[in-house]
Amino acid sequence: MLTSAKTTVLTGRPLDFATLQKIGVGTFVPVVADNAFEKVEAAHRVIADRIAMGLPVYGANTGVGSMKDRLWTAGDLAEFNSALVKAHHFGTGEFFRQPIVRKAIAIRINTALGGHTGCSVDLVKAFLALLEHGVVPAVHRHGSIGCADIGLMGQVASVLTGAGEAFLAGELMSAEEALSRAGLQPFVMQPRDALAALSVNAIAYAAASDVLREAASAVRVLMVTGLMSSLALGASADPWRVAATLGTRGDALVGSWLYGQSGVVDWPLPTAIHDPLSLRMTAQVFGASVDTLLVAAERLVDATYLSDDNPVVMGGQVHASGASLPLTTTLYIETAQIGFSHVARNVLNRCILLSNGVRRNLPINLVAPGEVASGLGPLLKLVVELYMRVQSMAVPLSAQSIVVAGGLEEEATFLPLIVERMETQVRDLRQMAAIEALLSAQAIDLLGDVPDGVTRIAYDGVRALSPIYLKDRPLSSEIEALHRAFASNELLKAFVAAAPMPEFDDFFALSI
Repeated sequence: MLTSAKTTVLTGRPLDFATLQKIGVGTFVPVVADNAFEKVEAAHRVIADRIAMGLPVYGANTGVGSMKDRLWTAGDLAEFNSALVKAHHFGTGEFFRQPIVRKAIAIRINTALGGHTGCSVDLVKAFLALLEHGVVPAVHRHGSIGCADIGLMGQVASVLTGAGEAFLAGELMSAEEALSRAGLQPFVMQPRDALAALSVNAIAYAAASDVLREAASAVRVLMVTGLMSSLALGASADPWRVAATLGTRGDALVGSWLYGQSGVVDWPLPTAIHDPLSLRMTAQVFGASVDTLLVAAERLVDATYLSDDNPVVMGGQVHASGASLPLTTTLYIETAQIGFSHVARNVLNRCILLSNGVRRNLPINLVAPGEVASGLGPLLKLVVELYMRVQSMAVPLSAQSIVVAGGLEEEATFLPLIVERMETQVRDLRQMAAIEALLSAQAIDLLGDVPDGVTRIAYDGVRALSPIYLKDRPLSSEIEALHRAFASNELLKAFVAAAPMPEFDDFFALSI
């Protein structure tokens, strides 16, 4: 057992974000109660009985893909299952972070406990042993079109058998050495185990859970910087109150939060009958992003317990399945990516308003009175670029045409690639938040406003790294330092503690 780690019992029921996060970072190690294996064993007996009768079971005693009609004899099954794993170890590129791989293994275990997979109990126990002894397969990122992560999970399955590479105590080594040091023996795949170990979407789901949580964190920080710039711009809080009462789920959550926080600080009196839309509709823009994130995450939680195997066992029979296509989850994640484009545009618009000298008699480019300087206006070119980067990552990919395996496999979602693109969006949104905070802090100082509550935390976070801008100076290092600070878990926790939004924060376990 990993030192100081607690245990969490997997039952085949949905895994929430808090549990996944704790498994990912290694503070929780999954275990399975003995009676939870009963369904696994019952499904495995169905597979074993069918094979014993000489009947075909896809991927257990037949080939896969274009080789689906090749039936292997009983004497060939051990060699075939071993070879099947080796044939699907073809990932390339950078490694996934170890927490994502841990989450993926836990998801594979949990979906198997539903009793539809048909794998052996020993396979589930072999996966559990990896997590218990801290052996984390090294999984390259490229190798899945989003219809069962065969090239990704194949790298996990290979480690079970002693092939490939793995991390142990943070050190990368051969899988054979990692198993030996951990006191584990290479696992011998039984019929059905090989395909069950590699032909699921567990890696993509784990990576999606990770990036959705990071995206939720970024949105919460952006809500703070949006509030901070709205304070500096003297935006009316009335539309937020309306959204809190009359809006949809996301609008109401965000509107209530914004309006509540506006009451914490000495909010400027409105100076216009109607604010620009980028201020007036902040609750709607962030509300849509919050809502699409929640829906995508809810579908992902469903995926942590529903079998996406092919074939599956139901009612004592073996059935072909199309559940390896995670299209619903993918479409909602893509929708969340479109939502990020609107958030990015909203941030850009507020940054323009802070710099154009229109609101509250702020000086153009936020140049301090009496100073000769270009000011912070040139930063807008960076903000525009970041906006375009976020926007460029929002074009849907899932409907792109693809044909492999002689036309047998012509559906795909590209979920791993979509997750990777969302990671880029989150990174760029976080830098936009840092820049918005910098511009807002400058405006607050020029106006003599006194931030309070969560806006004070954000203001102090800026001024700890970047002093008031008087004379022109290089800003690259300051922006990068602010980016790191506004992406840090420490600042996020401070924001959440000072200005909670429980329905959202608790769902994504943002306080962990």
